[in-house]
Amino acid sequence: MGRNSLDTLNDIAQVIYDKKGSNILALDVRGISSITDYILIAEGNVDRHVSSIGKSIVEELKQKGETPVHTEGLQSGDWAVIDYCEVMVHIFMPGLREKYSLERLWGDSKIVDLNISITNPAMGEKG
Repeated sequence: MGRNSLDTLNDIAQVIYDKKGSNILALDVRGISSITDYILIAEGNVDRHVSSIGKSIVEELKQKGETPVHTEGLQSGDWAVIDYCEVMVHIFMPGLREKYSLERLWGDSKIVDLNISITNPAMGEKG
């Protein structure tokens, strides 16, 4: 059975959690957006943390055979965007997340219940 958008979404959320990202929120924007099905928004503590989380997402998903069609901000780090077509990831420093408030932009969307393991070691780590 092949992977679907929800598998990708949950894998990304797990990487963010494992890398100590915070305020993870996934929105289902099917039917209200023509550019993606899901938007995942999260925060890092500082610019290097945002960049590190973004790079880890790309690395972990590459191991599962998924490559983003576009990335932005992985070097500068205050706002990183990773586009997997059906899933668009935005990782912010806390102040920028509030400033752009994507949650309000997609106010008609539905919140997705994510499947994040809080007991397993980080993906790729041996426990």
